[in-house]
Amino acid sequence: MSKTDWITQEIEALQSAGLYNRIRTIGSPQGAWLSVDGKRVLNFCSNNYLGLANHPALVASAKKAVDELGVGPGAVRSIAGTMTLHVELEKRLASFKGVEAAITFQSGFTANLATIPALVGKEDVIFSDRLNHASIIDGCRLSGAKIIAYEHNDVKSLEEQIQANLKDFRRALIVTDGVFSMDGDIAPLPDIYEVAKKYDILLMVDDAHGEGVLGKGGRGIVDHFGLHGKVDVEVGTMSKAFGVMGGIVAGKSVIVEWLRQRGRPFLFSSAMTVPDAAACLTAVDLLEDSTQLVDKLWDNAKYFKAEMKTLGFNTGVTETPITPVMLGEAPLAQQFSRELYEAGVFAMAIGFPTVPQGRARIRVMISAAHSQDDLDKGLEAFKSVGTKLGVI
Repeated sequence: MSKTDWITQEIEALQSAGLYNRIRTIGSPQGAWLSVDGKRVLNFCSNNYLGLANHPALVASAKKAVDELGVGPGAVRSIAGTMTLHVELEKRLASFKGVEAAITFQSGFTANLATIPALVGKEDVIFSDRLNHASIIDGCRLSGAKIIAYEHNDVKSLEEQIQANLKDFRRALIVTDGVFSMDGDIAPLPDIYEVAKKYDILLMVDDAHGEGVLGKGGRGIVDHFGLHGKVDVEVGTMSKAFGVMGGIVAGKSVIVEWLRQRGRPFLFSSAMTVPDAAACLTAVDLLEDSTQLVDKLWDNAKYFKAEMKTLGFNTGVTETPITPVMLGEAPLAQQFSRELYEAGVFAMAIGFPTVPQGRARIRVMISAAHSQDDLDKGLEAFKSVGTKLGVI
């Protein structure tokens, strides 16, 4: 028996359970329409909320920066990898977010891996929403702190866990997603802040799906709720609404300075590339200049969600452009996705372990890049497939 036979068996088990992820290949720029495995399809999958991933201004900025500064930074930030673009981007992001300071990382995932272990350790406790993103969970595990989950978006559960456990630890951290990426619901951040304030606990929010979506001109969940200066740490990504790649941690200057000294991805992995940093700067320019793209995103989302409900689909508890089409079992969701693809719509099935067992879905990601005609084509495909499979 080979020492890797167990892996083959596990893969076969995933396939038989309808949980095997068949990854499709894209051969075109991101946009409302894509070439996927050689077929032109309507894109309902990408996190490209504002259509910036192929925006001419971002492309031009990236090209110009490469001509002037090359491609890679050549080193970690703390040795020889901090370039003028990184410094400028961090200043602009701090101003955009209305915070004291900001620091960039290679991705939103590494931003969480850097931040949580720098703030808490083995003598400490983390109160974490039960549905927090995998990057938060991994950051919590890396910290060595005791992890105590509270029920999803349940402030009463959070306070009960704090009252029962806080006394046993040196320091504490409350961490929550801002927008939950699978269901599209929003954390009750004002109420969570009041609890954090009451017990004098650091408060961290991962705003990956709120950046460029919530708040004035996409300034995020803190702006959305008017909590400037009250949330200690905002983590975000520039791979979704910003259309590029990179992570951000924004908030109190002392925390940002500490991450420059102790954030391990900052210290031990090369910095954001030159074209990424340049393109992100241009994305900030566009968001500061106009709310048009953010407004279009929300108009599209409201229209699509209303029409899907009229058709009889269950779109869960979403409050954002994220539109989960709840189907239940993974095999049905995978079949639904294949049928949509044949009908010219790219919308992938999501099942366990990304979402709990029995809560598989098609997650539709609406974009400002979609025209109403695009949305209507998508709705017609969902109606046809939903009827064929007995979902509606």
